[in-house]
Amino acid sequence: MRRLWLWAVLCGGWAVLTPAAESIGGKVPARAARSVHLQWNATESETFYLEATVEQSTAGSYFMACGWSGGYFGIQETSAGKKVAIFSVWDPTKGDDPKAVTPEQRVELLYEGADVRIKRFGGEGTGGQCMADFPWSVGEKHRFFVRAEAQGEKTAYSGWIYDAKAGAWRQLVTFRTRAGGKLLRGLYSFVEDFRRDTRSVDDVRRARFFNAWAKPTDGAWQAVTQAKFTASRAEWEAKDNINAGPAEGGFFLATGGETKREMELTASMKAGAGATKAPGDLPAEMFTSSAGAAAK
Repeated sequence: MRRLWLWAVLCGGWAVLTPAAESIGGKVPARAARSVHLQWNATESETFYLEATVEQSTAGSYFMACGWSGGYFGIQETSAGKKVAIFSVWDPTKGDDPKAVTPEQRVELLYEGADVRIKRFGGEGTGGQCMADFPWSVGEKHRFFVRAEAQGEKTAYSGWIYDAKAGAWRQLVTFRTRAGGKLLRGLYSFVEDFRRDTRSVDDVRRARFFNAWAKPTDGAWQAVTQAKFTASRAEWEAKDNINAGPAEGGFFLATGGETKREMELTASMKAGAGATKAPGDLPAEMFTSSAGAAAK
């Protein structure tokens, strides 16, 4: 499902109908809160840094911070209420059956961090997924960092999340896939209801995404301060209880419950004043960039 969002202006999951839960098409009951996205205005980059704070959550929520045309990275509250971080990269093939993908077309695992779980996934395209326990809390700031390195016709994608208790970055995984040497294109973030149990429409999910920075291979870090508000077109999702807007150096996304739309879909938004330079402690300092120069 998530992969379809990227090919159809990024797209978006189940509910007994409540009075306010009208589906997008108006012909079937809404089964889930509508997925909402930020499409960041950024050039192709080798690194992407973003901070996020979950302001309201409920079981079955995904707050995806760093997404691009080939994968996505964020934090979830599972249907059982467990808190995890997830980093996924797609195979270059079409179809939803992971077993049908030939070995040479499958995402490769180059690095596996401590205490992570690696598996193949399907149902929304196919690919490789890394999951790690990450006991995040509502109201806390979380930091995400993704790096892409072109390796011939393939690209290696690495994901780090900041462990505030340890005071250090934690590398979760490096996956490599056949991406034609493409780096990080089509940067985006989203909030998703994946519980889809007929009652999830009535629960609010809200997060703030801010202090976004991207670094092209041939240039310096660039602040990413503009984004477009989009939402899923899935017929079985609720229609109107979504919202987005500028918020403290970035933007917020909200969906479900009593959320009222104040921002028009496809509206381009600009963030207010934020940090004047990228953080100086990013993991890219340790690596050589795709262009061959130190990634600083």
